[in-house]
Amino acid sequence: MSTSFLSVTDLTVDFHTEDGVVHAVDKLSFEVEKGTTLGIVGESGSGKSVTNLAVLGLHNPETAKISGRIDFDGTDLLGAPRSAMEKLRGNRIAMIFQDPLTSLSPYHTVGVQISEVYRRHTGASKAAARDRAIEMLGRVGIPQPKTRVDEYPHQFSGGMRQRAMIAMALVCDPGLLIADEPTTALDVTVQAQILDLLRDLQDQFGTAIILITHDLGVVAHNAHNVLVMYAGRAVERGTVREVLRSPRHPYTWGLLGSMPSLRRPVDVPLEPVRGTPPSMINVPSGCPFHPRCDYAELAGREVCAGERPELSPPRGHADACYLTPTQKTESLAAKSRTAKEAR
Repeated sequence: MSTSFLSVTDLTVDFHTEDGVVHAVDKLSFEVEKGTTLGIVGESGSGKSVTNLAVLGLHNPETAKISGRIDFDGTDLLGAPRSAMEKLRGNRIAMIFQDPLTSLSPYHTVGVQISEVYRRHTGASKAAARDRAIEMLGRVGIPQPKTRVDEYPHQFSGGMRQRAMIAMALVCDPGLLIADEPTTALDVTVQAQILDLLRDLQDQFGTAIILITHDLGVVAHNAHNVLVMYAGRAVERGTVREVLRSPRHPYTWGLLGSMPSLRRPVDVPLEPVRGTPPSMINVPSGCPFHPRCDYAELAGREVCAGERPELSPPRGHADACYLTPTQKTESLAAKSRTAKEAR
């Protein structure tokens, strides 16, 4: 058993649909330590949110088949009874959902919704829970919390609703916080405020954070480690410095090449990853990225389409690619030369 605060080992999540079995997550493994942030990145449909809903035990057991192991602070979550998971959710493990407008109930005040979480897990009185809700709203930077606690979600701006969601998630001081695209649809200034808030709260309480995003810029400034996902699998893993400065997988190269940068001349176009993500019902054999990979011929397309490449080495900066280290170095050098010539 791993000694990490959260350890996910060979997690597989399949959904049975009328069209076939959706292989949403395929033998995914990662770890998160206390006081650190793991950024999980990848295109839409890569399995990021599905993975973390599995950690929370929020998938319908009638439609989802889940296997593997999820250890949280010494507890096997996949083997835990429903009652144990209900005690953990919102208490020791919390989640900031992607869209606060649909995640918050329009029929209850923000204060009531935060208080309900606190009362459920602590048994506090209504008065004590209300005081706690006011305290949390103030902690996340909402002005006049004693007044705003009695307002409804539609009376809050987008940034304030996101702050209210963070207050609800942190009301019981959880050890693990899962933030699913916490800055989606927010303007740049509010994005920075929300991310600064998460960092401050982590520094204060030592919270472990999983940050789900498609924005590598957000990861660069807010995460300690990175997990790059494609078609339900991990294709690269390492520290932020390792993955963003010395990427090893062609998919990671593609994500970085499609990012706007102040260092890129204005007349040099972005380089999007060609093609589209695969169907999760009919995932390509071998490396699932090989149909879109510009370097599959270099490694041998029949090799890439053969057996599944595993993350290697087992620890530290790892990737799942058949290119040799020399081929990766030469390919990156060629990309760099091409970019300079384009300038």
